[in-house]
Amino acid sequence: MKKPLEILSKTFGYNTFRPHQEEIINSVLDNNDTVVLMPTGGGKSLCYQVPALAKEGTAIVISPLIALMKDQVDALRLHGVAAAYLNSTQTQEEQNQILSLMRTGELKLLYLAPERLLGREEQFITFIQNLTISLIAVDEAHCISSWGHDFRPEYLLLAKIKKSMARVPIIALTATADDLTRKDIIAKLELPNPNVFVTGFNRPNIQYLVRPKSNSYAQLIEFLEKNKDECGIIYTLRRKDTEELAERLMGDGLIAKPYHAGLDRSIRNQHQEEFLKDEVKIIVATIAFGMGIDKSNVRYVVHMDLPKNIEGYYQETGRAGRDGLPSTALMFYSYSDFFSMQKLVEVDDNPEQSAVMVDKLRQMANFGSLKSCRRRFLLEYFGEKAEAHCGNCDNCLSSFEEIDATELSQKVLSAVSRLDQRFGVNYVIDFLKGSKSVKMREEHKQLKTFGVGADLSKDEWRHYINELVHLDYLGRSKGQYPVLQLTDKSVEVLQGLTRVNLPKAVDENMTFIDQQPAEIHQELIKNLKDVRRQMADSEAVPAFVVFSDVSLRELATFLPQSSEELSRISGFGEIKVQRYGEPILQEIKSYCSKHQLSSNVPAAKPKPRKTSATTLGDTYLKTFEFFQEGKDINAIAKVRSLAPGTIESHFDMLIRHGKLKAQDILDHETITIIQQAIEKNAGVGLKPIKEELGDAFSYGEIRMVLAEMSYTKPQSII
Repeated sequence: MKKPLEILSKTFGYNTFRPHQEEIINSVLDNNDTVVLMPTGGGKSLCYQVPALAKEGTAIVISPLIALMKDQVDALRLHGVAAAYLNSTQTQEEQNQILSLMRTGELKLLYLAPERLLGREEQFITFIQNLTISLIAVDEAHCISSWGHDFRPEYLLLAKIKKSMARVPIIALTATADDLTRKDIIAKLELPNPNVFVTGFNRPNIQYLVRPKSNSYAQLIEFLEKNKDECGIIYTLRRKDTEELAERLMGDGLIAKPYHAGLDRSIRNQHQEEFLKDEVKIIVATIAFGMGIDKSNVRYVVHMDLPKNIEGYYQETGRAGRDGLPSTALMFYSYSDFFSMQKLVEVDDNPEQSAVMVDKLRQMANFGSLKSCRRRFLLEYFGEKAEAHCGNCDNCLSSFEEIDATELSQKVLSAVSRLDQRFGVNYVIDFLKGSKSVKMREEHKQLKTFGVGADLSKDEWRHYINELVHLDYLGRSKGQYPVLQLTDKSVEVLQGLTRVNLPKAVDENMTFIDQQPAEIHQELIKNLKDVRRQMADSEAVPAFVVFSDVSLRELATFLPQSSEELSRISGFGEIKVQRYGEPILQEIKSYCSKHQLSSNVPAAKPKPRKTSATTLGDTYLKTFEFFQEGKDINAIAKVRSLAPGTIESHFDMLIRHGKLKAQDILDHETITIIQQAIEKNAGVGLKPIKEELGDAFSYGEIRMVLAEMSYTKPQSII
């Protein structure tokens, strides 16, 4: 059996695995059933491709879309891997040739749809039972769950796999599944005791932005102008909206094409192909577009309407920045979207599932209303702990005025209490405002707190209630018609034992944050893109399949001058160096000769491994520049119009990347005291450390010292 690391290096062009990849691969190589939850762009495909190449026989990969199969197979073939797919677009002769390769053992990976595997009285299962099958991979495994956001009934057929091929290990993979969906995947596939790997949901390279839906088209144009050379996806709720918006964008000089299930298949395929090949920069689509689209250089995803659930939103935004480079997820939001979409998510004659789906929609609306860290909200939704500030969402990058909201919080909590915790948000708001609506019960009009909040608007009250729920000062029941409820923390506020600070409700339309990094050797990058385009055209594949934008930037940074140096660039295994090396090196040498440059590839430089976590956005670097000018935290916060806590989170990230040391920012005594508290409370989280240190030390200072203590100098130069 070949060693996984050798396959990774020689075939795929990387020298190190990402976190958990090696453990997952070893689990499959040990013939264990394995369930993997890994963020989009985190390297899921290698988790079954590497063991497929290490083991004898053919790996069967279950994939939901023809386009995804083709992209995966094209990419594998360019790496020199014997891969193929079976689907309805092929002639019988083409399919017979592929089956012949399986019989002779020449095919390492075969992609197909679930109905092909188990259809036609399971003839295909009977066929492969006499062959050596190395593993079965179920991609986009959340499709098997009716609790998931993209349920596909044909995936239920896969429950028969384990019975038919008990000795073949199954690996099920998805980027989006809450705990309920995760358990359902295991149950529906009938996996008795799988190894489960949850590698985390954080995509630090994606910047999350939410804008008010009013005047959304003008805001969209402003955003697209800032990203006019980049590829992006714009999602709309309705089919007609995709065509109308694409036409309007074309009228404003932007190249955009629509995509939805109602278009003729040939038109859909054409638009998708043009997008994959960068001939069209913008696809305007419904959710029918994109599941499993393996286009690594999508720089932004825009939602013109509220998505139906967090899982769908997370997966759709995850189509941006799969290469780990800075990317943006923009959503236009109005709370009225929740009410207009409520009927759309309900399931006929199934009140239990309707309640779950409405609750998921409500969580999505809560995300849109947030004034605290959006990334933290997403991660906590999937059960992952997160810091209070990520430094890369609109809320963390903005300065919100905080107010002492203790009194207004007491008004809300008192109202919920006096209404016996039996009513939802809208009724509580009407009660606070002293509404004269016929829906308001007469007995409630006689209560002491009726009308105590008439000075605030409905939107302001909705904002404060959402923040109280998010901070657990207020609870909300599950189900289709949730009611507000008190929590343990509510009692402390009502008794005056706890002060509550909340971000002030504002209606602002902030300018878009420009996070595009400054390019090095722009002329060379343009020339290499032209070379890549020519190669892609000759191979009839998308440009990013030839080599990614990450590889492009490394080429323009390190300027390799030989095949040996080129092999140290991410993504260039032996086959790609042989196939593409000469024209790439020729272009780089010509550029270097013209500008009197030489190779920057260090003699002992290990090949960098692309990871989204290693990217520092411009916002951090701007903070770093101001710090180098001698400005402290408060001065930087003032000049950048950001909160001091946000600047502290920037310092935390700069320390983690080796740009700064804690002693550059904090004095020796402060660091020593914090270190002692950290060591005393090791492994129990930030809160006990903060409680021991008291108000004299901030969470930001604690995180900076933690970052310094955990920082390890990298061995490679990137």
